[in-house]
Amino acid sequence: MTNEVKKMGLFSLILMIFTSVFGFANGPVGFYLMGYSAIPWYIAAAVLFFIPFALMMAEYGSAYRKEQGGIYSWMNDSVGPRYAFIVTFMWFTSYIIWMVGIASKVWIPFSTFLFGTDKTQEWTILSLTPTQTIGILGVLWMVVVTFFASKGLRQITKVTTIGGFAVMGLNVVLILVSAIILVLNGGAFQQNIDGVKDFLVSPNPNYLSPISILSFCVFAIFAYGGTEAVAGLVDQTKNPKKTFPKGIMIAAVVISVGYAIGILMWGVSTNWMKVLAGETTNLGNITYVLMYNLGLELGNAFHASTETAQTIASVFARITGLSMFLAYTGAFFTLIYSPLKSIIQGTPKELWPKRMTKINKAGMPEFAMWIQCLIVVVIILIASFGGSNASAFYNKLTLMANVSMTLPYLFLSFAFPFFKNREGLERPFVAYKTKWSAYLITAIIAVVVGFANVFTIIQPVITNGNWNDTIWMIAGPVVFSILAILIYENYDLRKRRAK
Repeated sequence: MTNEVKKMGLFSLILMIFTSVFGFANGPVGFYLMGYSAIPWYIAAAVLFFIPFALMMAEYGSAYRKEQGGIYSWMNDSVGPRYAFIVTFMWFTSYIIWMVGIASKVWIPFSTFLFGTDKTQEWTILSLTPTQTIGILGVLWMVVVTFFASKGLRQITKVTTIGGFAVMGLNVVLILVSAIILVLNGGAFQQNIDGVKDFLVSPNPNYLSPISILSFCVFAIFAYGGTEAVAGLVDQTKNPKKTFPKGIMIAAVVISVGYAIGILMWGVSTNWMKVLAGETTNLGNITYVLMYNLGLELGNAFHASTETAQTIASVFARITGLSMFLAYTGAFFTLIYSPLKSIIQGTPKELWPKRMTKINKAGMPEFAMWIQCLIVVVIILIASFGGSNASAFYNKLTLMANVSMTLPYLFLSFAFPFFKNREGLERPFVAYKTKWSAYLITAIIAVVVGFANVFTIIQPVITNGNWNDTIWMIAGPVVFSILAILIYENYDLRKRRAK
């Protein structure tokens, strides 16, 4: 009876899925890249990726609910140890790339909080360029966080949950303030809606070609990142066979409608060509640019003086900057050790050098954390000293993270038919009851995620002849895949010699 009381009902399940998946910053990114035409892509991603993939992960999670190894356990039992390690290693290294990006981009909300606007593109240390300066600050951030996290200072994550709640509160601010502006401006949108065409064609000149438009798919998929976390919710749900699929469907509607409303609301206060066409606007600072403009337009709607409107805008930007900085800090302190600890403890110990598996008094794999820090620092320095300007640097980091974070989904889906053919498994939750449905859903997810990544990778070369971004997007997954193969083959060779 006690266990039944603790289990989630439909509403609680939807709320858990929403908070795990929905990201406030995905709306600004969508509006910046595609305007209103991002909306159909976010809806399509919910139907073709989020719903089928979430149900797939739920099947994995319920069948292997007693296993401690997470993704490695799923893949090992379904396909085999070699495939399991390579996929798990790619999943882990996607967080390496994430840390590379956030260690550099975290200074944007910090700067916005201090100055009311993003000044990172003007920062210089000695004779270094702004991009190189950001790189050095990123290295400093990584070293400092590694030092404190390795000592077990995890209380910071509790403090910074305030940032997480504040970021969720920004959704409410966006809708309420946009509604006020809309009423005061007589229902006029700054970004006009003249017809269906505005929901199909981007105002961004860089996203008009078929390749560019299709490359946006990876942003739409990334908007539903964190879907794998849904796997652990099946056993916590009342009557999961009925409640869970219903919860996934309703959550998909709520999240996609949330993104659609958010993107529409940005059009109330922002004219794309007037506000977002400048060279200083990029994927790193777009959220703060839009929030600043939201405050500015609120002042203008009340016919405030220029100085008062700019003060309101600065307050909006500063609050957003502080909220995002706290949220980034909390996430960083968790993700700097959690995936690393998971892969070390969830895979065979013989795969790793003994020092890598050693846990210190604070319960942290300290030596492994410093090796991880070294890898992140090297990538940051190579990327930041590569000659691009700050905007191009932030855009490159965002694309790298999107590709590396979504690729593991491809390999998790490839293993699904093998999992379905596995005999003798207790399966408390089954969404796909026939073999053909399992193969069909695998094919859909593989095509959606695979082509999204392919188009994202080739888009810079085809549209701008920019090999640099393409190479950087390919380099991470390729290098880390080769490293995973070498680590496993070395382990396998030692194991065979020992027999």
